[in-house]
Amino acid sequence: MQKRESKIVDIDQMMNEKFGAVGTESRNEFRKEAYNYCVGQLILEARKQEFMTQAELAEKIGANKSYISRIEKGQIEPGASTFLRIIEALGLRFEIVKPMTYALQAPNVSGYLSDAETPGYGNSTKKR
Repeated sequence: MQKRESKIVDIDQMMNEKFGAVGTESRNEFRKEAYNYCVGQLILEARKQEFMTQAELAEKIGANKSYISRIEKGQIEPGASTFLRIIEALGLRFEIVKPMTYALQAPNVSGYLSDAETPGYGNSTKKR
């Protein structure tokens, strides 16, 4: 019986080999480029859903078409105020919320249940 070659790849090892170890300058640069690309793609898709051209979006935020193009290609990262203007111009909403894991780790304050007080958690019969 012939043994099959495994196609399973260790993604951490591959990333380290290709972009450097976590925390290195090359890995940080890759992460920044990847982030810029993702933001650009989100803006591109939102703009297309609104049937808006790059020129129309640029006019709405007081920029030029080539600036929008560079953002969408991930070549540049828009500043926070520009990003918020783009979001507004596309009819989107930006919210800042605490992740669920934060709420689960928060001390037991009004509005939060401890694990023992959460219905179905453990053997607690404590009532609120």
